[in-house]
Amino acid sequence: MASKRELLAIFFISFSSIFFSIAASEVNESNITWWCNKTPHPEPCKHFITKSHKHLGINDLSEFRSTIIGVAMERAIAAKEHVKRREPDIQNERQRVAWNDCLKLYGITVLQLNHTLQGLNDTSCTDFDAQTWLSTALTNIKTCRTGFLELNVSRLIRPMMASNLSKLISNSLASNGVFLGVKNNTITSSARSYPSWLSGHGRKLLQSPPLASSSNLVVAKDGSGQFRTIQAAIDTAAKRSGNGRFIIYVKRGVYRENIEVGINNNNIVLVGDGMKNTIITSSRSVGEGYTTYSSATAGITGEGFIAIGITFRNTAGPQNHQAVAMRSGSDFSAFFRCGFEGYQDTLYVFSQRQFYKDCHIYGTVDMIFGNAAAVLQNCIIYARRPLNKQKNTITAQGRTDPNQNTGISILESRILAASDLKPVLGSFKTYLGRPWKQYSQTAFVESYLDSLVDPAGWLEWDGNFALNTLYYGEYKNTGPGSSTGGRVRWPGYHVINSTNEASRFTVANLIAGQSWLPKTGVPFRSGL
Repeated sequence: MASKRELLAIFFISFSSIFFSIAASEVNESNITWWCNKTPHPEPCKHFITKSHKHLGINDLSEFRSTIIGVAMERAIAAKEHVKRREPDIQNERQRVAWNDCLKLYGITVLQLNHTLQGLNDTSCTDFDAQTWLSTALTNIKTCRTGFLELNVSRLIRPMMASNLSKLISNSLASNGVFLGVKNNTITSSARSYPSWLSGHGRKLLQSPPLASSSNLVVAKDGSGQFRTIQAAIDTAAKRSGNGRFIIYVKRGVYRENIEVGINNNNIVLVGDGMKNTIITSSRSVGEGYTTYSSATAGITGEGFIAIGITFRNTAGPQNHQAVAMRSGSDFSAFFRCGFEGYQDTLYVFSQRQFYKDCHIYGTVDMIFGNAAAVLQNCIIYARRPLNKQKNTITAQGRTDPNQNTGISILESRILAASDLKPVLGSFKTYLGRPWKQYSQTAFVESYLDSLVDPAGWLEWDGNFALNTLYYGEYKNTGPGSSTGGRVRWPGYHVINSTNEASRFTVANLIAGQSWLPKTGVPFRSGL
């Protein structure tokens, strides 16, 4: 039986890795053409490495990896500057919305690639970390293009997408992916220990309604805190010195605002009075001129974000199509006893490593979607009544490259019908997911699937698209909707019978949770 280490290798390495493994043993080979011919995209590899004069002294795979990531970073910087120069061409508000997204996403990509390169060079990150950050960089670039298409303003796409940056990042993923097959990046830690920052009053944040004295700042609509809006507190936190945990207590109330935690505003902790009492709500949507990315009621990018006891809501309704309640691109982000309420595209697990525990999610079409490595453990997922002729899909995972270490795991959770769907269950079908992108990857593990789940289980996106390249799995689920006898017969669909295979979708393996979740204080089960 394959070991966990072997399974990681199978999970992350594409066909190109076989050639890379050969390359790694021939340390005297320095010809850049030879190296680049082993990548998924040889021509941009050869062109841009030669152009940058970074090809001298490449004698082994480690040096080649650093070189190709460095070249990708150079191209990302150039692409970002090109996006800036396109501002005079913007002619309407829809173009500006998409352009703003692109400018932000390219900026994050530059930081992500630089972070990866530095971490590998000074060994401050694992190969698993690097694969996560490279996966995020590629997701950012793809999302830029998607925004222009969504708003039907694609005239600006071609100039912005002419850098071959996506192919260079794909090559970086392939080269770094080899190292995942020869090293074990799992770090063991106690899942029950409290982190030092949660000592004293801080520990009570996870056990009971918080005290103002436990927090750095208090937000209250009635004026009893330092701020009346959450964004004002977040902006103040961004100006602090140091980068330690910063706890913002949000008292009970309905806060009608869009919030954003930016790229360098790390370790923000939002604590509410419970998901029924502290609610952040807005109504942006694609139907009203926003991109899916910018429609989010809450958009989180800063690393280490934690939310406890809060509901994030988007009230745009099903008629306005994509309308995100929460978008997280925060690495090491955790959500404990939170609610996410919307219709189409409720929870955008955009990128990086994310964990959801004891949360409630409400939605219709593609309610949990994106290209993060995300585990939802002991959550309740409620399918709502969609528009007439629509079908509910619980997930729509967006992996675009076979070497991205991303996927959605619904673990020890429950799939139920919301109160508005129950009376009309016979009129609407609900599926576990559909393949948003070519290498979509999702598993339902040890979860309860109620009768609303269609016997076929999974839904096509567009004909035969991705049916051979996706990975959809089910393992030891229960409930009237869990029978796999009538499931789809796609090549990429799997009834999982092996514990080792199912363990790929655990907290320990999909998000390397044992190395960072204990620091959050959020309880979790690491394995099966």
